[in-house]
Amino acid sequence: MLNPDELRQLRRLSLQAGRQVDSLMGGRHRSAFKGQGLVFEEVRPYTRGDDVRHIDWKVTARAQAPHIKRFREERQQTLLLAVDVSGSMSTGSGGQDGGTDKALQMARVAGGLAYAATQSGDRVGLLRFSDQEESYLPPRANKAHAWGVIRALFEQDSASRGTDLATAIDGLARRLKRRTLLVLVSDFMDPGPWQKPLAVLASRHGVHAFLIHDPIETTMPGLGLVELQDAENGKRRLVDLSKFQSAHSPDQRLRVLAKLGVRGTAISTSEDPFSVLNQYFSKRRR
Repeated sequence: MLNPDELRQLRRLSLQAGRQVDSLMGGRHRSAFKGQGLVFEEVRPYTRGDDVRHIDWKVTARAQAPHIKRFREERQQTLLLAVDVSGSMSTGSGGQDGGTDKALQMARVAGGLAYAATQSGDRVGLLRFSDQEESYLPPRANKAHAWGVIRALFEQDSASRGTDLATAIDGLARRLKRRTLLVLVSDFMDPGPWQKPLAVLASRHGVHAFLIHDPIETTMPGLGLVELQDAENGKRRLVDLSKFQSAHSPDQRLRVLAKLGVRGTAISTSEDPFSVLNQYFSKRRR
């Protein structure tokens, strides 16, 4: 689990981000999504200076006088974490402590976000996926539930080792009935097709992606054709390492996500994940 130093770093997480917002999360702050996170309160007669976009045309027609809908800001927001627990996430060269693989780094990143959401009084939920939905914890807003989410992140057992991002994205789309802050944590090595459904999801919700990778993926020498074993299906195949590294670099994968309207950053297993999170959200705040 998280050591005391990591817990101290979690408390320092600044999750403020986005244009014209005060906070990435809602909680005790204002809504993270301008024009969203609002709850209907009443209908009242229109007065000069009111936003005409809020006119209730049905009431206006019945009353023969303009009326507008009033909303109050909903303080509490929902964070849904979707994390990849497929076989490729169990790989890694050890990181700074010698024992960090992509799965452990993923758990630290998503666990940090869950902890920060709870500190802000927000709801937090978790979807663990491979090529199927491994487990789902619906969003709730209490510390006991958040620690249940964090514990589930560090449980690295899964029924399948394959990856199917499209299945996970479809499952998220079915569940999300209102605007939600969605965080995807994966290595995004699935060849697809998942791009189109993710673009649709990003057009309706605030989506952030944290791409977990290991230095060995980009620092292997250009050895030409090498026989490698797939971590997900166990099959062996010849791979041209020089072409593989350029086509599957973290930067290239992030560019694909950016074209889909997804904000994100890459986090290596050799990096301090909490420092990267702080830098990412501080940059977005500025």
